[in-house]
Amino acid sequence: MTATLSRYRWTVCALLFFGVAINYVDRQTIALLKPTLASEFHWTEVDYGHIVFAFTLAYGLGAIGAGRLMDVLGTRRGYGLAVTLWSVAAAAHALAGSVLGFMAARFALGLGEAGSFPASIKAVAEWFTPRERAFATGIFNAGTSVGTIFTPLVLPVLVLSFGWRWAFVITGSIGLVWLAAWLRWYRAPRAADGAPADQPFAAVRWIDVFPHRQTWAFAIGKFLTDPIWYMYLFWLPDFLHRTHGLDLASFGLPLAAIYILADGGSIGGGWLSSVLIARGWSQNRARKTTMLVCALCVLPVLFTPRVANLWLAVLIVGIAAGAHQGFSANLFTLTSDMFETRGVGSVVGIGQLCGAAGGMLIALAVGQILQITGSYVLVFLIPCCAYLCALGIIHMLSPRLERVTLR
Repeated sequence: MTATLSRYRWTVCALLFFGVAINYVDRQTIALLKPTLASEFHWTEVDYGHIVFAFTLAYGLGAIGAGRLMDVLGTRRGYGLAVTLWSVAAAAHALAGSVLGFMAARFALGLGEAGSFPASIKAVAEWFTPRERAFATGIFNAGTSVGTIFTPLVLPVLVLSFGWRWAFVITGSIGLVWLAAWLRWYRAPRAADGAPADQPFAAVRWIDVFPHRQTWAFAIGKFLTDPIWYMYLFWLPDFLHRTHGLDLASFGLPLAAIYILADGGSIGGGWLSSVLIARGWSQNRARKTTMLVCALCVLPVLFTPRVANLWLAVLIVGIAAGAHQGFSANLFTLTSDMFETRGVGSVVGIGQLCGAAGGMLIALAVGQILQITGSYVLVFLIPCCAYLCALGIIHMLSPRLERVTLR
């Protein structure tokens, strides 16, 4: 790899980082506005659960085609199309005036956002060596936390200055600014040095990757762990509101602290497995050891609803969120460990579908639990088993992260 191309791959990583950050700005806005919108439109907990369900349903349906879309169109055009769709959908929330209206806007947002991670993982597989991939994935995956830090700090200013409808329009427009930079600067590896721009190529079909147990190791891992991140994203503001009396004006610092810790976990998890590989560990041992460490760091979150001190609760949840991100960075990297680049998008799409299915279930479950009990005690019990179960299943299905040869 020439020096120019070596430097360029970090430009690619930066573009992916900001793309994911914007994805999460648009995704999290509804959670922060929940108390405001619930009061204005008289939502119940079940109503809000249905709105979250609509997003995750579309995210899962979008995953059916998103991974293959990236494999067929190429990362540059495929990701550009996805960002256009989700940015328009984010702004369209301003037109909603009922539960059904918000469900429709969230559904469109989910369809567009389904393209983000298949495109990002594919770009990392194209540009980075196996030793670097977990670290690069950890860096761009940290954008999820940056987006969720940025939103509670900026959204109150937008709402107080322009109202909640214009807040949706303004945050939705950020994606279109990023899109211009993406189309201007991103090229596939063979295009970064002045060769022709990336072109569609023969992608594998879902049926080619579906039968492999390595596909299901990743997919089941996503099914069990993605819902936990959805839970943090869509219910943490409500938890802080109910338990510690925070509102839109005071969410900013506690949520920022949680997601700064999550950022550290994302980068740290990718860094740890990369360091272990550099020291001679196998990819299998390094990835799974790092994932085990992350799974154990989640366990104290069980006590969060019983913690009276706000900042102690923030610390516990922040460590758990960081552990999720570290686990996730390595989970995503398993796809490029086990599959050829041309099949990565499709495998990630299948996993994303399964993760969204888990997200749909948790959206309905949390809504019902809160409606019936009015407490988060049972809600915070869910994460404690998810990661250890996921890692155990991954190890059973792919004990050595065996490489798949595709037709």
